[in-house]
Amino acid sequence: MANATGRGDEPDGSAADGLPDADAAVVRGEERPSDRVPLNRERIVDAAVAFIDDNGLPGLSMRRLGTLLGVEAMSLYRYVRSRELLLDAVVERIVDEMEADPDVLATPEHGWQDYLQRLAHGVRRVALTHPKAFPLVASRPAEAPWLRPPLRSLRWVEAFLTGLQSEGFSDQATVEAYRAFTSFLLGHLLLEVAALGADLGPLDVVEDDVDTSLAPYPSVRRLKSPLREDHSAIEFEDSLEDLLQRLALIRTES
Repeated sequence: MANATGRGDEPDGSAADGLPDADAAVVRGEERPSDRVPLNRERIVDAAVAFIDDNGLPGLSMRRLGTLLGVEAMSLYRYVRSRELLLDAVVERIVDEMEADPDVLATPEHGWQDYLQRLAHGVRRVALTHPKAFPLVASRPAEAPWLRPPLRSLRWVEAFLTGLQSEGFSDQATVEAYRAFTSFLLGHLLLEVAALGADLGPLDVVEDDVDTSLAPYPSVRRLKSPLREDHSAIEFEDSLEDLLQRLALIRTES
């Protein structure tokens, strides 16, 4: 039966769909749900990352995030003014996780190749930890729109550029290395997280049970079995080694 608010709210003050009803709580003379649950920006961003990890990006809304936190959605806007800014914060959180990785170095302490090896694997570990959230790193506007993903902060790009220059890279060689390194990482890791269920739109991986005739493509049909094998780790290592050799050549020629 509907209560005085004209809605079929539950006895605990939640709406029939399980969402906190702040207005009904106020009418009953109770505290708002957000007054009972301490909030801060860090907790909200952590919850958003967790939600995306579990459910994927398309389902994220301020309303559902509020439900996860046990508060009404409007209370979230005190800390994050919009869903778009929340997504920017999610990207920042994901990129910042590399700072907590003990294998990732801020400067090339053992040479530039060791530095880039560590950085590349740090980015990959982040991508594998948050495969459904990682595409945000490729699509969200960064602090400077011209920054290339997945190094999505001025701090990380600055460390990258100065690190290579300290190892003898010229300005031109440093920029070329930045472009090559980011293109390699983005291309490989987006394909890898797509295979782990990330929503990439047109880049989504086709389900195995889709019936596609391979009759017009005899080579594809003949090699179907090895083509479907997952050698992501080996391919990552081989491609990274090739990239480092290319950068060494760029450094020498410059």
